[in-house]
Amino acid sequence: MKITRIAAYQVDLPLHEGNYNWSGGKSVKVFDSTIVRIDTDAGITGYGEICPLGPVYLPSYAAGARAGIKEIAPNLIGEDPRELIKINQRMDTLLKGHPYAKSAIDVACWDILGQASNQPICTLLGGRYADDFILYRAISQEAPEQMAAKVAGYRAEGYRRFQLKVGGDPDTDIQRIKAVSVELQHGDKLIADANTGWLMHEAARVVRAVEDIDVYIEQPCLTYEECLSLRRNNCTHPFVLDECIDGLDTLIRGKNDLAMDVVNIKISKFGGLTRAKQARDLCVSLGIAMTIEDTWGGDFTTAAIAHLAHSTPTEFLFTSTDFNSYVTVSTAENAPQRINGRMSAPFTPGLGLTPKTDTLGRPVIEIS
Repeated sequence: MKITRIAAYQVDLPLHEGNYNWSGGKSVKVFDSTIVRIDTDAGITGYGEICPLGPVYLPSYAAGARAGIKEIAPNLIGEDPRELIKINQRMDTLLKGHPYAKSAIDVACWDILGQASNQPICTLLGGRYADDFILYRAISQEAPEQMAAKVAGYRAEGYRRFQLKVGGDPDTDIQRIKAVSVELQHGDKLIADANTGWLMHEAARVVRAVEDIDVYIEQPCLTYEECLSLRRNNCTHPFVLDECIDGLDTLIRGKNDLAMDVVNIKISKFGGLTRAKQARDLCVSLGIAMTIEDTWGGDFTTAAIAHLAHSTPTEFLFTSTDFNSYVTVSTAENAPQRINGRMSAPFTPGLGLTPKTDTLGRPVIEIS
């Protein structure tokens, strides 16, 4: 089997709630998503998606993803998409770094492999655990009372894990955590996600002020070293690392330093499912719990997340996410959907999705 054509489509994904706010006053109203299509000489077509959380979250942005795809794609024509390690090595020789630009291509190749072998990607990634898996809901940064008021509504939708966006003014963040914690019920979990937004002295103030609250502290400071210092010297809460986890070496270092209790595995930050699976499997071997997710996306990203999350041993899956429920535009039929705060991966081969061609429109990149 050979790749004969690679195309990319740009799709805007507006948010149901109007905007999404996090640390440092950052905000997004419409996500700029890129969906990659790979055609083969066997008549099998695969899809993948990359959707950065704007240009100010990680060193990634939507136009950069498309530029990277345009750089890589011509040299993948004629390659066998089922040879995933070879494809990834080839992409790395064509473009140094920029893993997010390679992610959608890698996922599309997994989609092709699943269809060619008549198996869902979930099976290829290791097998399906349980009937479904648990999701979290991100609570966009607002005034404390507004964030607290949203908990009841999200719980009515089945969510029991709430990721509270903090990382702003420490005094306000303390109020946010306290206000939301009052709304929690038995079995709920609260994660205070600062998204690198606090300086070390601010983070120390916050964790000290909420030491009597059952809350996870996620990525409080910018660097790994700053987060490690806070964990060792100030914080007794369960600790989550996210933005600074970008490779297997960081995971191993974090395990050796006892730097975290949970890590977030974002598929595109690792460059696709191939290397996200390597990170997931390493975490299982090291005994580290995980949130399986991505930076953002619609139906195709949600399906990729679902396959990786559902193939993760249940005891190691802290939570996952359903990005397609946040946005107003659907790009595919048969995409996984939230049911009572939980989700399952499709059973059909590959990603299991059928693209909505009218929504995708005309390709903005086409290489053959």
